Amino acid sequence: MELTTVKLVTIIAEAVLEEQILHDLRQLGARGYTIGTVQGEGTRGVHASEWEGKSLRIETLVSPETAEKILQHLAAVYFPHFAVIAYTMDVQVVRGEKFGV
Repeated sequence: MELTTVKLVTIIAEAVLEEQILHDLRQLGARGYTIGTVQGEGTRGVHASEWEGKSLRIETLVSPETAEKILQHLAAVYFPHFAVIAYTMDVQVVRGEKFGV
């Protein structure tokens, strides 16, 4: 079985940003994504209430070039104003062509 190395981009963000971030991912070249609700604690502490909604983990598998574009966009547009975290790692997938590689 042939495996292809792609980038897994993980974004942790406030739920209110879901539609805008998904729109941005599509515009930047992501062909799909997975979303789940998450909770946790970070440098800003735990949310005092859930009126804002839970946080989301958005994951997408993309080429290295697309991953770089996504991270640069998040850093420029979201990091200064919202509690958004993003990271990437190499993963190996079957059917690499599905992810633009």
